Amino acid sequence: MEANFFHVDAFTDAPFRGNPAAVVLLDQPRDEYWMQCFAAEMNLSETAFVSPGERAFNLRWFTPIAEVDLCGHATLASAHALWEAKAAPPGEIAFSTRSGILRALSTADGIELDFPAKAPADGHEPTGLAEALRVPIQYRGRNAFDHLVEVESEHALRNVNPDMHALSRVQCRGVIVTARASSSRYDFASRFFAPSVGVDEDPVTGSAHCCLAPYWSKRLGKTEMVGYQASARGGFVRVRLAGERVFLGGKAVTLLRGRVVY
Repeated sequence: MEANFFHVDAFTDAPFRGNPAAVVLLDQPRDEYWMQCFAAEMNLSETAFVSPGERAFNLRWFTPIAEVDLCGHATLASAHALWEAKAAPPGEIAFSTRSGILRALSTADGIELDFPAKAPADGHEPTGLAEALRVPIQYRGRNAFDHLVEVESEHALRNVNPDMHALSRVQCRGVIVTARASSSRYDFASRFFAPSVGVDEDPVTGSAHCCLAPYWSKRLGKTEMVGYQASARGGFVRVRLAGERVFLGGKAVTLLRGRVVY
């Protein structure tokens, strides 16, 4: 059997920027072992597997070593791939995932994802977090997936150089580090580290903005903002907070397209 395969750069309008994701459009679901092996072979931060469902497309996400519960850039890449392959009707796509029904909407500015808001709760700093990040911490919170850390400035954020081995021992999927923007082009900046699931630093993390949007909305008094993820590749995420939902906006570019034999 064969399936369409896409390598998509998400949250960018230019190749070799944003966050790369592999997308496999399956005719029917494959077993978890095969999907994990394929994701390891791709060795990207996420590989998405899409298959038809009764009322929505089934969507699962895998890092090179683990399945995750929520991923933004690979969902955006999946919607982009489905529309490019003319495998989904234009306008809106529904995905059935481990985080419930997620939707992708085609807009004049690209693609907008309808995701759950995952606001952080204040909490005590876990053992070893500050030592692993090697930066003074202004605020520490946590949601269902990740720790959130605010540092004093965007300059400090850009210079964070974590001890990845130590950070991998912190109990969580990943650590979001954020700061107020130093530029008028965006409202806040962030970086995302997830060595415990095989991703030392993720280039642009949509799911992290499910936490960042409610956090910065409260701090800045806004419901519509732009976040910049200050990784080596870099990327912008438009966020719009609407109650318990967060809308994440961005563009995507196909870099490679082919067929997977399985």
